[in-house]
Amino acid sequence: MSKLKNVFIALLLTIGATGWAQQTPASIQKEAISITGATAHIGDGTVVENCTLVFEDGKITALGVGEPTKGKVIDASGKHVYPGFIAPSKQLGLQEINAVRASNDSDEIGDIIPHVRSLIAYDAESRVVESMRPNGILMGQITPKGGRISGTSSIVQFDAWNWEDAAIKVDDGIHLNWPSSFRRGRWWMGEPRGLKPNKDYQKQVNEVEVFMQNAIAYGKGTSKELNPAFAAMQGVFDGVQRLYVYADGEKEIIDGVTLAKNSGVKSIVLVGGYHAYKITDFLKENNVPVLVQYTHNLPSLADDDYDLPYKLPKLLMDAGLLVALQNGEASNFQTRNLPFYAGQVVGQGLEKEKALQLLTGNTAKILGIDDTHGTLAVGKSATLFISEGDALDMRTNQLTHAFIDGRNISLETHQTKLWKRYSEKFEGK
Repeated sequence: MSKLKNVFIALLLTIGATGWAQQTPASIQKEAISITGATAHIGDGTVVENCTLVFEDGKITALGVGEPTKGKVIDASGKHVYPGFIAPSKQLGLQEINAVRASNDSDEIGDIIPHVRSLIAYDAESRVVESMRPNGILMGQITPKGGRISGTSSIVQFDAWNWEDAAIKVDDGIHLNWPSSFRRGRWWMGEPRGLKPNKDYQKQVNEVEVFMQNAIAYGKGTSKELNPAFAAMQGVFDGVQRLYVYADGEKEIIDGVTLAKNSGVKSIVLVGGYHAYKITDFLKENNVPVLVQYTHNLPSLADDDYDLPYKLPKLLMDAGLLVALQNGEASNFQTRNLPFYAGQVVGQGLEKEKALQLLTGNTAKILGIDDTHGTLAVGKSATLFISEGDALDMRTNQLTHAFIDGRNISLETHQTKLWKRYSEKFEGK
């Protein structure tokens, strides 16, 4: 009887898992596919009208006006084709439900843990990850959070069985949360709520500097004793990995970039950069790109322009910086709105194709995957989508097809199922 009961329970669990599981990842591309008649938004500022795009074996093989078709033909007349959007600096697949600790792998124990790799904790079957695809977000940088040095990120595509299949670029960079020279009062300890100087700022900076110097010495030494934290840092010194520095204030940005440069870090990316528009010459001089905060925010300080968060990406691009858009501290599920945050910058006067670069070509350059992704070009990955209208406008961005490495992926998600279920609930009443 107990054996029969166990079989029954297992059957129920299997049925439940099937009902809640992610869409099955698409099979490998078996025949050439041609998209004809579309307006192609290349992702580098270029637009090609009445374009024919051909891809086979997961790669784009032809792109232009009047190119001969091959294999299956998709008539996209009146529609738009875009490179797959990229979401940098997010915990997608690391945190499913905030309130359930067992589903949260975004913040590990420890303050300086560059050797913690986010990729191996990535859940490719996350329902939150799945919900990115209907808006054209097909790739992301899976990034740990918390502590001073959070760990190592990797870049993945969003249609896979597991992290091994999902990986585009493994261990692309280390993430450093620079200390703030000011902090808010801890009201629960009776402190005033306003900003006050951080008395421990220099001490916290010194801790980072000492760690960096020890990591350099470790790399130059001959000791055979493994130190995982020091070993994980070697990529930022030899240029294989990027160092992502999270900072917002002028002082913090200058201090963070200066220390990293003096430590021999080859490639630095600023993440956040709320006041970066005040020191653009410094950032250009040091060749530092910016993953800027998403636009739908209130000003941080009382004397900031009321619309500063909305126009910040344009200010930085106008100054000649390489800029991409990231979703910052917003919840993972809100990342699906990233295209519409870029569309908001168009309302601030940025050209639409430049706003598109905030999610495509610029992001790929900053993450170091621009040789294979980020723009539509012959030889690059056929990771792209077709939309009925403007992909930066939530009113018209209706995807008809999406492809990752040439594979025709499903656009069904838990949200689309609910929409179909309830869309006719009140019709006729």
